[in-house]
Amino acid sequence: MTAAVGGAGGAPGIEPATERDLEIMALQLGRTMRGVLGIGARCACGAPTVVVTSPRLPDGTPFPTFYYLTHPAATAAASRLEADGTMAALQERLADPEVAERYAAAHVAYLAAREAHGVVDEIAGISAGGMPTRVKCLHAVLAHSLAAGPGVNPIGDATLALADWSPERCACAPGQRGSAVQGAAPSPR
Repeated sequence: MTAAVGGAGGAPGIEPATERDLEIMALQLGRTMRGVLGIGARCACGAPTVVVTSPRLPDGTPFPTFYYLTHPAATAAASRLEADGTMAALQERLADPEVAERYAAAHVAYLAAREAHGVVDEIAGISAGGMPTRVKCLHAVLAHSLAAGPGVNPIGDATLALADWSPERCACAPGQRGSAVQGAAPSPR
């Protein structure tokens, strides 16, 4: 289950970031976010879980990670899966032609979503997480699944299913909680 957010201004899956969202993400990451386009997914409490980032940062740096996992509990869950060997097991799933085809399609979808916000020659054809042929970063594929919703990224969906974290249960630190009452409620997956 994810907490993908609805589109804003015709941009599917991206909700404008509020000042509170920016504050929460700075607390989550220990730094100010750069190039924020909006929020791609939220925790049950409404706090940002995935930030959508410009393909070119304000200082001109190319930035291929369009969907960036910010939530500390989600990040820790992905790290635990990487540490316990799950990434290798998920890589083996790509031997199934149907899974490989869906993962390649996820790569194409990722690129299309990012390029809708600017084409950056230096990162052309590069998505995230090892797509389209490798499983390299569970944080990246999990962020993609959370933002894009179920069925888009099979490896991200599997990562979410195996994780000991869920966007449907708030695991935020008290000062990092959102306010679902203020219209930041997650969309059920």
